[in-house]
Amino acid sequence: MRRALLSLSCLLAAGAAQAEIALYPTGPSEDSAFLRFVNATPAPLELVAAGSSASLELKTANSVSDYLPVPAGKPIKGTLKQPAGSAALDLSVAPGEFATVVAIADAKGLRQVVVREQPDDFNGLKASLAFVNVDPACTGAALRPAGRNSDLFKDSAEGQVQRRSINPVKLSVQLVCANANVGAPVDLGDLQAGERYSVIVLPGANGPQALATVDKLAH
Repeated sequence: MRRALLSLSCLLAAGAAQAEIALYPTGPSEDSAFLRFVNATPAPLELVAAGSSASLELKTANSVSDYLPVPAGKPIKGTLKQPAGSAALDLSVAPGEFATVVAIADAKGLRQVVVREQPDDFNGLKASLAFVNVDPACTGAALRPAGRNSDLFKDSAEGQVQRRSINPVKLSVQLVCANANVGAPVDLGDLQAGERYSVIVLPGANGPQALATVDKLAH
């Protein structure tokens, strides 16, 4: 699993770097903001920028793009496309904000959830871990170290981001919904000091599932 995630990360990083400027150009004189995409559907997902042929594709389910630098406070428009349907993308990202667009399949086709974060917890001596819940079926969402009863995060509502600094150690985490363990523990590997990570609760065919990702900036 870890090797597959690393391979996927490399693939997405290459694609994002090629599409970054063409998708949403930003210059050094503008305030920075950041935007990434999560494909929480079972089919490939493509983002096509408005007025351009530039695109970014997430080819597998539960894949995450790197954060793309975007112009702060300006409209970002495009289309999220799949063979079964499409959805318009229209949002802006505030200066210093990290926004995540999660594409979710539902009975009406394709919907999106936008999660926003203004992180202020940077500590170069520790790792930074976020817990993001985008599945309303996971009530009282919590995250705890595997095999333990103490919570790293608890009572996370849909669309909410919680973040904290933790020691850079090897860590596996367990998703908890409504006071019950859901799915198998998720191995985050050896957390690195100064790095940022997210665990995202996504809707799945068999119920809520936890997706772990490293928060990377496209270069």
